[in-house]
Amino acid sequence: MIGKILGDALKTAGDARRTTRDIAGSVINAGGNFLDRASDIRRLGKKKIKGKVVLMRSNVLDFTEFHSTILDNIAELLGSGIVINLVSATEVDRDSNDPRGKIGRRAFLERWLTSLPPVFAGESVFQVNFEWEDDFGYPGAFYIKNGHTSEFFLKSLTLEDVPGYGRVHFDCNSWVYPQRRYRKDRIFFANKSWLPSETPEPLRKYREEELLNLRGDGKGERQEWDRIYDYDVYNDIADPDAGDKLVRPILGGSQYPYPRRGRTGRPKTRRDPNSERRLQSVIGLNIYVPRDENFGHLKMGDFLGYALKALSASVKPGLQTVFDITPGEFDNYKEVHNLYEGGFPIPQTLFKHLSDSLSAPLLKEVLRIDGDRFLRFAVPDVIKDDKSAWRTDAEFAREMIAGVNPILISRLEHFPPLSKLDPKRYGNQNSTITEEQIKDGLEGLSVQEAMKENKLYILDHHDALMPYLRKINSTSTKTYATRTLLFLKDDGTLKPLVIELSLPHPQGDHLGAISKLYFPVEKSNVEGSIWQLAKAYVAVNDAGYHQLISHWLNTHAVLEPFVIATHRQLSVLHPIHKLLDPHYKDTMFINAFARQTLINADGLLEATHFQSKFAMELSSYIYRDWNFLEQALPADLLKRGVAIKDPSSPHGLKLLIEDYPYAVDGLEIWSTIKNWVADYCNIYYRDDTAIQNDIELQSWWKEVVEKGHADKKHEAWWPKMQTLNELIESCSIIIWIASALHAAVNFGQYAYGGFVPNRPTVSRTFMPEVGSKEYKELESCPEKAFLRTINSQLQCLLGMSLIEILSRHASDEVYLGKRGSLEWTCDRDALEAFDDFGQEVNEVEERIMERNRNIKFKNRTGQANVPYTLLLPSSNEGITGKGIPNSISI
Repeated sequence: MIGKILGDALKTAGDARRTTRDIAGSVINAGGNFLDRASDIRRLGKKKIKGKVVLMRSNVLDFTEFHSTILDNIAELLGSGIVINLVSATEVDRDSNDPRGKIGRRAFLERWLTSLPPVFAGESVFQVNFEWEDDFGYPGAFYIKNGHTSEFFLKSLTLEDVPGYGRVHFDCNSWVYPQRRYRKDRIFFANKSWLPSETPEPLRKYREEELLNLRGDGKGERQEWDRIYDYDVYNDIADPDAGDKLVRPILGGSQYPYPRRGRTGRPKTRRDPNSERRLQSVIGLNIYVPRDENFGHLKMGDFLGYALKALSASVKPGLQTVFDITPGEFDNYKEVHNLYEGGFPIPQTLFKHLSDSLSAPLLKEVLRIDGDRFLRFAVPDVIKDDKSAWRTDAEFAREMIAGVNPILISRLEHFPPLSKLDPKRYGNQNSTITEEQIKDGLEGLSVQEAMKENKLYILDHHDALMPYLRKINSTSTKTYATRTLLFLKDDGTLKPLVIELSLPHPQGDHLGAISKLYFPVEKSNVEGSIWQLAKAYVAVNDAGYHQLISHWLNTHAVLEPFVIATHRQLSVLHPIHKLLDPHYKDTMFINAFARQTLINADGLLEATHFQSKFAMELSSYIYRDWNFLEQALPADLLKRGVAIKDPSSPHGLKLLIEDYPYAVDGLEIWSTIKNWVADYCNIYYRDDTAIQNDIELQSWWKEVVEKGHADKKHEAWWPKMQTLNELIESCSIIIWIASALHAAVNFGQYAYGGFVPNRPTVSRTFMPEVGSKEYKELESCPEKAFLRTINSQLQCLLGMSLIEILSRHASDEVYLGKRGSLEWTCDRDALEAFDDFGQEVNEVEERIMERNRNIKFKNRTGQANVPYTLLLPSSNEGITGKGIPNSISI
C-alpha cells in the first residue's frame, strides 16, 4: 500500500524538486523513529504543559508541491513528523559536565494528519504537549527537527502555564527545511532580550553556536536551505561569457570602491575567473539569499513578485523586438497622453510564452492590457489635475524640494559656483555665470546681498557627472553636466535664474569645460522651446542621479552590509538585533534581484537611463564621497547649507527655505525615530561602559566598517561605538535610511516620472544650434523636437513600466510605527516605548496632513496640485504616493 502511494506521488510530482533518494530517506528515517515514538507514548502519565505552534506548510504557498503533502503524511504515519525539544535557560543537566542548558524530552506536533492544508496562503495552528520536569527552569529556547520532505514556515511557539513563569512565547518567523539539509539542529529563542554578558549561563553556548552557524565558512555555493550570511564584491552584474558588450568592472576594491553584497558562491565565468556566473532564468529566479530574507509568500504571490520578473524576462526583450523592426517615436504630447487614455498597440502574441505562465488577472496587470491595447498606464499625479503645469518654471523648481529627489538642492555659498574637481586633471571647471547675467531675477538685490539673505540656491550635477561625461556621450546618450541657480522669493517659492550646460573640452579633459548658459523665457517661441530643452537636460541629470545614487546606492546598496553584519554578529537575543531587524525585511532579496535584472549589464537601468553601460561604474565613483554620519537628516541639511543650527527651533535646526516639504516632514520623522531609539537603548544600556563591554555590539560595528564597507574602513568619520550617544545616532541613521529616506526617493517615482516629459531619463541629442536642421524643427514642431531629444518610445515604455512597479506598496507591507508581530519582545518597558513611538508617528501624520491643507505653504502642492505625501507614514496597497515601510522592500 505504501509503495503504491509512493509511486502515485512520484508520478504526480513529475517536476518535483525532491529526488527519489530524498523521498526514500525520509520514509526510512520515519520508520527508524517509530519505536522511539512508542516509548514516548508510554510516558503519557507524566506532568504536561501545553504549547501552540503556528506555521504554514510549503504546499500552501506553492501549488506545484502537492506531492509533498502525500509524502509528509507517510512520514507522519511512520512516526517522524516534527520533533521539538525545549532547552532550559536556567538549569543544566546535573549528570553531565556540559555547561549548556538541559534539553527536555521530545514532543511532537499533534493533528498534523487531520489538519488539511487550506487552499489559500494561511496559517495552521497545532497543539503540542511537553513532558515537564520540576527542575527544568525557564524554557529559553527549543530545538526543532523537520522529518517531512518539504520545508515549512514556522511563525511561533507559545507555551501556556509554564510553572513559575506563566506564558512563554517564541517569535520564530523562519523557514525550517527537512532535517537532512542541516548540519546543526535548528534552534529558536524565547522573545526575551539579553545583552551577551547578561545572558543566563546555560544559554550562552547556544547563543554563540547559532551565530557561528549563520556565519558559515565562506566556502562553496550556497543552497536555498542555507542560512549563511557572508560578504562578496559586486562581481555578478557583468556577463563576460556572453561577449564584450556585457563586460563591466567588478565593484568593490581600491579601484572601484563599493559596499559589499551577500555572497552566493556561484561558479565563476569561463572568461573571467573573478566574475560570478549569472543565473540564466529570471521567471524561475532562485538567486541565493538566506531563505528568511526572501520575499514573503504574499509579496511573491501578488503582482510585485511576478511583475518584476516578467518585465525583465519578457516585456523588455519583446518590446525590443518590435522596435527593432519598426522604430517608433512620439510626435506630440497627445501621443504620450494616449498611453494613459488608450494604451499602446502591440500584438499580444508577442508575449505568448508569458501568458502561458501567468494567470489572466496577473497577465493583465503585468502587461497593462485593456482590450486589444497593450501597456495602458494609470494617469500620473503630475498631469492628473493639469496637463501642462509640469512645463512651468514654478513646478520645475518645486520638485527640487518636494519631488522624488528633494535631497540635492543646496544653498549657494560661492559665486560664481566653484568646482571641487582636480584642476590638474580636469582644468577649469568653475561656473561661467556672471552677476550681470542674473541680476534682473534678483528682485533688486545684488548677488552678495542675495547670498547674505540666504536667497540663492543651486542644483549642481556638474562635478558628479563631468568625470564620466565623455564616456557617457560615447554611447547613444548625448547630454550635459548641469548647474541650475535658483532664487528664493518672498512667498517661499523658488524660481530658476539660469541653467548652465557643460561639456568636456573636445581636445582633452585637462582643458576644462565648455559651457553655455540658458535663461528663463516665458514666450511660446523658439527661445521658449530652447529653455524647455535646457530644463529637460537638468531633469535628465536629476532623474539619472536619483535612480542610481539617491535611490540605489544611498539606500539599497549601503544598507545591505548592515543587514549581513547584524545577522552574523548580533544574536536574535540581542536588543539591537530586535530593534533593527524589522528594517531589514526583504532588502537582501530585492538587492539580489536588482543585480540580476535592474543594475546588471544591459539591464533595465542601463536601458532606460542616460548613464548607460557606465551607470554602476559612475555610482562607484560617487560612493567615494559617501559618509555614514551625513546620512542623518539634520547633518545632511547642514551640509547642504539649507539649515543652520538653532537651539530655539524645533529639532535644533532652522530651515532657510521655510516651506521645504521634504525637510519639514523629514525632521519630524527623524526626531520621532531618534526618540524611539534613545528610549529603547536606554532600557538596556546604563552607561557608556556597557556599550564598550558588549562583545557582540563591538564585533558587529567592527565588521560593518571593516568588511561591509571595507573600502571606506580607514575613514575618520566612522563612529567608534564607544558611547551610548554613538549607538543611538548610528541606529537612528540605519532606520532612517531603511524607512523614511527610501520612501522619500522611491514611492513618488510614478507620480512625477510616469509622465516622461516631466522627468526624462535619457537625452539623445544635444541642444540644437541656431541655423541647424534641428533648430528649424524646434521652431516649426517644438513638441516633436522635444520628444526626439528625450527618451525614445521603447525607453519610455520600459521606464514607465519599471517605475510603476517600484512605486507600488506590496500587500504585506509593514509601516513605520508598526511591527509584523505584536509579540516581538516580552520586555514590558520596550513594548511601552514602542507604543509611544507608534502614537508619535500617528501624530506626525496628522500634522503633515494639516500642513498640506494650509494654503500659505505653496510648495506643498504647487501648480500641478500634487500634495507632498511621500513622508506620510501609513498607506494602502498599490500606488499611493505615500507610506513609509519599515524596510527597503522594493
